[in-house]
Amino acid sequence: MSRPAPGTPRPWRAAHRPTPPPHRFGFRFDPPFRLPLALLGVRPETTGVELDADTVTIRFGPWRLRTARGNVTGAQVGGPYRWWRAVGPHLSLADGGVTFGTGTTSGVCLRFADPVPALAPGRWLRHPAVTVTVADPDGLLRALRLPAGS
Repeated sequence: MSRPAPGTPRPWRAAHRPTPPPHRFGFRFDPPFRLPLALLGVRPETTGVELDADTVTIRFGPWRLRTARGNVTGAQVGGPYRWWRAVGPHLSLADGGVTFGTGTTSGVCLRFADPVPALAPGRWLRHPAVTVTVADPDGLLRALRLPAGS
């Protein structure tokens, strides 16, 4: 087996780059909604938003939303919300977006270039946006590193 010439990059070293750890964001649970959400399987240990180098994954009890990070085209902080529109899993009849909410104070709305499935099994119901009521909305925006004004 021959060795490469000195200074020649080795393919395995070029391909092995350490990846940064994923960013994880927990949901903020308002006390009045903890029990009703727990009955749906939505608890602090079954919820979260995770960003890695390539993917955005949202867990909300039994519901999941997963998309390529490049599919996120915009994000903004919103709120306060009305509890009947924001707590639990919701489909917006206005724009087809989905809300995964655990409180009413604030949340982050992520917009997608290509709509993604989340509420129903299969791929027939797709959403152009998702709102999540994470505990650190500004931190989620910083971690996404989207262009200003998105």
